[in-house]
Amino acid sequence: MSRRPVSLAHSGLVIVDKPAGMTSHDVVSVLRRAFQTRRVGHAGTLDPAATGVLVVGIERGTKLLPFLVKDSKSYQATILIGQATSTEDADGDVTVTDSREHLDRLTETDLHTAAAQLTGDIEQVPSAVSAIKVNGVRAYQRVRQGETVDLPPRPVHIDEFTLSHIRRTPEGWWLLDAVVSCSSGTYVRALARDLAAAVGAHAHLTELRRTRVGAFDLSCAQPLDVYRDAIESGTYPSLTLDLDAATQMGRETRHLSTEEATKVALGQRIAPNGMSGIYAGVDPDNHTIALLEEEKDAKGIRIVRSVFVARPATLQ
Repeated sequence: MSRRPVSLAHSGLVIVDKPAGMTSHDVVSVLRRAFQTRRVGHAGTLDPAATGVLVVGIERGTKLLPFLVKDSKSYQATILIGQATSTEDADGDVTVTDSREHLDRLTETDLHTAAAQLTGDIEQVPSAVSAIKVNGVRAYQRVRQGETVDLPPRPVHIDEFTLSHIRRTPEGWWLLDAVVSCSSGTYVRALARDLAAAVGAHAHLTELRRTRVGAFDLSCAQPLDVYRDAIESGTYPSLTLDLDAATQMGRETRHLSTEEATKVALGQRIAPNGMSGIYAGVDPDNHTIALLEEEKDAKGIRIVRSVFVARPATLQ
C-alpha cells in the first residue's frame, strides 16, 4: 500500500460494531484495506471476545483519537458468580470454584448491594491480564509466562453499575446481566471480580458488549461486513463522520471570521472569548479549523491554544 498525501476529504471517524473473535487491530487492518490507507487507528481497545462500539480514525481523523480515548464508556456485561478463571473471562482456565452451599446462601439483595457499593469514585485494582505495562512488559504477557502480577489500585469513576437480570443456572452458578457506565481506564472484568469478592465468592465475565464511547453509541455503529463488502466490490466506503462532524459532535463551537480562521490554520494566536473547555473553531463555511482551548500563560494572560489543528494551512 503506497504512502499518499493526507486527504482531508477522506478524513474522519468510522464507528464499527466489532464482532467477537477479532482483535481491535484486526478491525484496523480491514479498514486500512477498505479505505486504502495506512493512516488508521482506534480509540480504546476491545478484547477479542468483546463486541460493540470501536471508534476508528481515518487519515487525519487519527489525530482526534487521543481526545476520545479519555471519554467515558458504557457496557452490557454478563457475569458468572461461582468460578474464577485465569483471564477473568470465559476464555481462561477455571482457577477457583465456589461451593454450591455458599452460592445457595447468597441472595439477589446481596448482589444488588455489592454492585451499589462499587459506584461513584472508587479505587480499582486493574485486571492482571490488562495491557498495563510492568517494567516495560504488558501485564497479560507476564501472566501468560506464569508470573504473578500485582498492580496498584488507581482511581476510577463508576456512574452506573446495575444488575438488570439475575438468575441461577442448573449447575448452581449465578448469572448477572449488568449495565456499566464508567470513566476511561475502568476494567469491567475487575468490577465483576470485586462484586463477587464482596459476597465471598469468585466470578468471571461470560459476555461483554461496549454500547457507548463518549458521544458515539451503537446507533451509529456499522457492522464490519460493510467494509469487507467494500473491499470485495472495489468501492470506497463512507465515513461515519467526516472531519467537521467528528470534531464538532458533542462540543461547543466558536464561529471564526475569515481572518481568524486563517490565523489559526497558520498556527497564529487569536483573541480569547471566554469559552471554557475544548471547543471547535469553525470558519464561515462551518469547516472545523482546529480544536481550541483557552488558558492562562505564565504571566496570567488568557490565551487561545490550538490542541488539534484539523485543517492546517499546509493541507488546504
